[in-house]
Amino acid sequence: MLIIMRDHASQAEVDHVVERLREAGAEAHLSVGEVKTIIGVIGEREIIYALEMEGVAGVEEVVRVLKPYKLVSRDFQPEDTVIRVGTTTVGGGAFAMIAGPCSIESEEQLFSTARAVKAAGATMLRGGAYKPRSSPYAFQGMGLDGLKLLRAAGDEVGLPVVTEVLDVRDAEKVAEWADVLQVGARNMQNFMMLDELGTFRKPILLKRGLSATIEELLSAAEYVLKGGNRDLILCERGIRTFETYTRNTLDLAAVAALKALTHLPVIVDPSHATGRRELISPMCRASVATGADGLMVEVHIDPEHARCDGPQSLRPEEFSALVRDLAPLVTLEGRTFGGEA
Repeated sequence: MLIIMRDHASQAEVDHVVERLREAGAEAHLSVGEVKTIIGVIGEREIIYALEMEGVAGVEEVVRVLKPYKLVSRDFQPEDTVIRVGTTTVGGGAFAMIAGPCSIESEEQLFSTARAVKAAGATMLRGGAYKPRSSPYAFQGMGLDGLKLLRAAGDEVGLPVVTEVLDVRDAEKVAEWADVLQVGARNMQNFMMLDELGTFRKPILLKRGLSATIEELLSAAEYVLKGGNRDLILCERGIRTFETYTRNTLDLAAVAALKALTHLPVIVDPSHATGRRELISPMCRASVATGADGLMVEVHIDPEHARCDGPQSLRPEEFSALVRDLAPLVTLEGRTFGGEA
């Protein structure tokens, strides 16, 4: 349920509504705009729908939302969420360029890549320290040592760092070293982890599951916002279909739909979506045109010898050319890299 307060409702009126909700056993989540305050009501449906809030002072309208997600919807917050990560921002016109290797392999590999993507115009550095692999015999990442290298590389080049959390037991440890915590496609519906990350005060990057619907992705995001963490970035990374030429099928219609349904920033990962180096640049251009708030691209200094996802990784010079090609398109869409003027 959403309670829409009258224009310029007083703080006392808002506080009174919140208190009424708490007395009834419901949670209140506030979205405060310049003119209106919208209160998202979370709790058992029977309790919420039994509340008579229409006649309470300061209340303009009560909307009973049937969607399974509420806090992530534009009904709750019409304005775009803008997320600040260090010196850069995502959303609200700020376009993110997140780049780096799929897997952290060595100090030389990571630092060389970090310097290259920074010089090319990346706004954040990505790198996998813990890797979920389909085969138990594949390289699983460097773990804590990789986290430390990622932090050091980010600090050296002046970029915030993004890395994946594989297990709820590792979340606090990863949060010590990373600026943005990524939830991968395999963990999109790991509700225990999402609940835990909702209590963190660091941005979360949530990837769409391999076969997840748009509603399931938004419902997963709702878990994080319900816990109190409003800094969440959605990522379209392709879904599994009958097609075998590409690694997945990049669903750009989902990007446009998400931009209409939610106030959260939406970025695209064309590397995992296509799995093919030659398709990354055209899919990046298409993503910008679709309204995406950013891109996540895999970059490796020596893709032929990469221990993970070499065929879908750009070389540094290819990434630099990509950023140059995208710059006029980003400007045309009314966006700026990382919020810079």
